[in-house]
This record gives sequence, structure tokens and C-alpha cells, in this order.
Amino acid sequence: MASIFGFRSRDPARDRQTDLQRFDRLAKLFDQIAAEIEAEKTGLENRYKSTAANAAFLVEAMENGSASASKESDVSAMTNSILNCERRIAELARQKGLMKELRHSLDAIVEDGSDRPAARATVRAIPGKV
Repeated sequence: MASIFGFRSRDPARDRQTDLQRFDRLAKLFDQIAAEIEAEKTGLENRYKSTAANAAFLVEAMENGSASASKESDVSAMTNSILNCERRIAELARQKGLMKELRHSLDAIVEDGSDRPAARATVRAIPGKV
């Protein structure tokens, strides 16, 4: 029976602080992943624009006779590259939206927890949280 009376639980404010630290690490991870997605998307968009311009100039040169018809395989390769870029950019946009939704859900969880009386004092003690 002594062990039953010796049980101590942590202060709810300390639990909330632990939760907020955990959620903060998760939020930073979501933000980092979103930044990685955005960097990849920006790089792809730049290569896409460059490849599309090169393909357009090459097609125009072929039509004007200043480039040989043998360059048709180059145009085909550029077209495939452009299509692959478009698919990847669309996938990255989907992933970026997912990260935004996850981050929003996490913010809602944190805000929901701050509505509890024991949590209010803890949230006020965290810099940047009001």
C-alpha cells in the first residue's frame, strides 16, 4: 500500500512545457521540410524555363534552316525533360500544401491545449507565445 501513496504525478504546467517543446521541434521539422521542397521547386522552375527557352530557340532555328533536322532528337529530349519537370513541380506543390496543412494542424493542437487552465500559465511563460 505504501507504493500507492508514494505515487507522484508531474505538475500539469511542466507536462505542458514538455509538450510545447516537442511540438516546437515538430514545427521546426515541418518548416525545414517545406523550405527544402520550396528550394527544389525553385531550382526545377529555373531549369524548366531555361530548357523551354532552349527548346523554343532550337525549334525556331530548325524551322529557319539554321539548325539541322538531326537536332530533332535534342528537341525530343528537351520535351521529355520539360514534361518531367512539370510532373515534379506539381508533386512538389502537392507536398508543399501537405506540409502547410500539417503545420496548421499542429498549430491548432497547440492552441487547443492552451485553452486549458493549467496550460495558460505555461504558454504565457514561453517567449513568442501569448
